[in-house]
Parts: sequence; C-alpha cells; structure tokens
Amino acid sequence: MLIGLNISNIVLIEKLNLEFGSGLNILTGETGAGKSILLDALSLALGARSDVGLIRHGCDMASVVATFDTAPATAREILSEYDIDCTDGLILRRTLTTDGKSRAWINDTPVSVKTLKSVGDTLIEIHGQFANHTLLNQATHRTTLDTFAENNIANFATLLSRVRETYGAYHTAERRLNDLRDLVARSASEREYLEHNVAELRALNPQPGEEEELATKRANMMNAEKNAAILGEALEALSPRGNSLDAQLFNVAHILQRIRGDENPYSEQIDRLYVLAESVAQIAQSLEPEASDMDNMDSIEERLFAIRAAARKHHVPADELPRILNEMSDQLNAIDNSDAELRKLTMVVKNCRAEFESAATELSSARKTAADALRTNLLAELPDLKLGSADFMVEMSESAPSSTGTDDITFMIKTNPGSPFAPLHRAASGGELARLMLAMRVVLAGANDAHSFVFDEIDTGISGATASAVGNRLNRLASSNQALVITHSAQVAGFANRHFKISKSVANDKTTTSVREIIGDERINEIARIISGAEITPESITMAKTLIKNN
Repeated sequence: MLIGLNISNIVLIEKLNLEFGSGLNILTGETGAGKSILLDALSLALGARSDVGLIRHGCDMASVVATFDTAPATAREILSEYDIDCTDGLILRRTLTTDGKSRAWINDTPVSVKTLKSVGDTLIEIHGQFANHTLLNQATHRTTLDTFAENNIANFATLLSRVRETYGAYHTAERRLNDLRDLVARSASEREYLEHNVAELRALNPQPGEEEELATKRANMMNAEKNAAILGEALEALSPRGNSLDAQLFNVAHILQRIRGDENPYSEQIDRLYVLAESVAQIAQSLEPEASDMDNMDSIEERLFAIRAAARKHHVPADELPRILNEMSDQLNAIDNSDAELRKLTMVVKNCRAEFESAATELSSARKTAADALRTNLLAELPDLKLGSADFMVEMSESAPSSTGTDDITFMIKTNPGSPFAPLHRAASGGELARLMLAMRVVLAGANDAHSFVFDEIDTGISGATASAVGNRLNRLASSNQALVITHSAQVAGFANRHFKISKSVANDKTTTSVREIIGDERINEIARIISGAEITPESITMAKTLIKNN
C-alpha cells in the first residue's frame, strides 16, 4: 500500500508531502489545478519514462519519493536478485536533472530505471489516459483467469498442480528420449572413440587420490636418492682412497705401543686413539645408506605420468578420471542397448503424454467453467456503470503444451451491439475503459498482487446513478485494497475514506499547486462546489451532506 508521496519541483509543485491510507483515497480540485501532475509524479517514481519538461521552471532538479508499507511477493522476488532488503517496506526514489539524466533508488540502493519500473508495476496499477493497465496485457490473462478460478472453483489449484507435475514428467521423459536418439544418431562415429577410451581407462584403472599418492612417493624416492649420494660423499671423506680413518687411527695406536720402557709414556694417548678409532668406525657404519626401493622408481613414474596424460586428454583433474570412465561406459552401454532403451523410453513418453493431456483437458474444462462465471459476474456489473451495451468473453485457443496446460487465454470485449469482439486494449478508451477495468477489478478481487489502484478520468461522461455506481464499486474494491481516485464527481467523492483537495495559487508571479487532506465542513464545501460550481448554494450543501451520509 502507498503510504507516502514526496514531490519536489515537479511542474507546478514546489514541495509536497502526502500521506495516504487504506481504503478509498479521493482527490478533487478545479480543472487545471494540477491533478494530472500528481499522476505524472507518481508514475515517475514507479519507473515511467522521464521528461525534462516535468522539472519546475527555474529549478535544476526534480525528485519524487514513493513509500510503501509492504512489498508483494513478486516485488520481493525481483529485489532478491539485487540483495535489497524490503522487510520494513519499500522506498522508491527518482531524480531528474535538466541535462536529461535520471537516477533511481530502491531502499537507498541505486537501481536501473528498468528495475524500478519492474518493481513499480507490482505495487500500483494505474488506470488513466496514459496508464499501463496490467489487464490490457494479454500475457496476464491466463494467470488472472486461473486466480479467479482458484477463488471460485473447488480443487482448481489441485488441477493446476497436477498439470505442472505431469508436464514436468512428460518433458523430462521426452528430453531423455531425444538425448538417446541423438546419441544413437552419433553412435556410428562415437562407438569406436568410446570403445578405445573405455578400454584405455579400464586398463589404467585410475583411483581417486592415486595421483597425489604417487607424486608423494616419487618425491620421497628422489630425496632418498639425493641423500644416498650425500652419505656416499661423507663415507668417502672418512675413507679416502680406501684407507679408512678408523684404520689409520688404529695403526697409529699400534705404532705407539712399540715404544719400549718399563711403562709406555704414551699409554693415555694410545687409549684415547683406540676410543677415537672405535667412534669413527661406528660413525662410518651409521652413515651407510639403508637399502631403498629405488628399483620401483621407474614403475611409479611411469604410472604417474600415464595418469596425468589421461587427465590432460580428457580435460579433467586426475581424480575425475573414474567418473569419466563411468560416463563413457554408460554411453557405450546405451549405444549397445539403444534399440531396447528406445522402445522403453518411447513408451514412457507416450504414457506421460497421455497423463499430461488428460490433466490438461480437465484443466481446460475447468477454465471454461471459470470463464463463463467470470463473464456472468462481469456483465452483472456493467449496466450500472453505463456499459450495459458492452459484452465480454474469454477466448480460449490451443497453445503448445507447457506447465500451465494447453490453453491460450485472451479477454475479449465489444462495447456496442453488432460490433465484433476485440481484444481488451482495442475495444474501449478513456473513461469507458477505466470503468471497464474497475468492473473487472471488482470481480477479480485478489487476482493480482498489486494492493494499490489508481483511477483517473473514471467519471468521464457519467453522472447521477452511474457515478454513484462507480463510487460504490471503488469503495468495494478499496475495502480489501487501496484505491486512489482523481474525480470530478460528487457522487464518487462521497464514498471517500480520505479526501484530498488539489488547489492552485499564484504568488510573486509563480504558480504553485498544493494538496491537503480535508475533513468536516471543508469536505462538505468541496463536494458542494463540485455539485454547483463556483458558487456554493444551500441546496448543494444539503446534497453534499446527503452523499457523505449515505455513503
């Protein structure tokens, strides 16, 4: 629901802040006061095409802000794509500068004007001279009829669900059948390729994680080989030209033992040489390289390189090779069993198609029933709206199968006896079209998730009982939604839940439009003005009170 409209520097409006409520919001004022400017400003906030002519004379920029208390599901779906939070409502903002540049925001997040319009179309439906009526778009007619049917025909929602499910099964089966047919058509050229690759991968038999394991083993072996060479150098240093250092130390000790005397003066040195020689011998023994599995190095490298080559060939990581093998094996099996599989899938498609067609036929029948009820209900509304000569029908034609069935739906209207039926948007115009849209909206109550409606020129060419009938239906529509109505009819104005007066004033050679809510005697006087013109009479006051009291 629209709860606020802030307008700055739009044509005759310098600064305007309006607060709207639920129910029927009526706007009245003298001709030329600026009622159309309000619609232009609101449309700008909803994503309409910009026009620098809307900027107030002498200003560089104009702006409009429209505030909504909630966002319907369709708006939330659009906004989710842009990560825009709308749990606390929506604020649509639009600016326009004299150089023709226009910018848009939703909840202070910059968006394109196209996105702004997509969201705006879900929030308000405007019925006026240049408005974009949702119901005039033939693409919306099937959904509109189905929503009406859900509200009026038992189990219709179940029918819709059954059609979606059976179509999904049929579509899936048909896609599988077509894929198999394509595979069979390519089998002659692909069989040899598949057989070769399946045989190659089966022989290789790659396992998940095997490449990493082999690479680790290879790296360890290469390190072990390098370490063995280093140890060899160390041993060579301990045993230059085969003459080991420990042997040399032992020889020195033996030589020193040959010194004669009662006591060898070098006995301490001899003992230390023996200990040192033993230590060197132990060190040399500990540096001997352990026996390694270097003989397996070639086989490990060979398998590692084979796995990596297969991965490059199939353009996948090595761990994906088992999956490639399974897929190619399945394709080869499908080719080998294609005839039997084709017969099986053809029967599945036939059965799924039959189930879908049965459900679609039942849905079409329900739609015809709903179409008749919609026609009956709508025609009952038209006479009071001075559209008694008009006729309405729902044209149903066959369409390509889809998840919505096999029906194309078009709303058709004729406004004069003897004239042919024509699509809705071609058959009426101006106030006649606005009244027709009002009747349809009253009958379709809830068939669209737009909670706000705007009607302009809906009272063109009517008065008296017809105007009262229009006001009554606006009141009915607004009872569960919100309606903003610009009117010249006292009968329509009498139904208002909130009444706004549009005025124009001149000061310092500047013309300014203002809008404010009126209540009590001021509202009575405004309705009396509409009845009697510039001069308010006692009779028009009495009539105004009667209209407000009766409504």
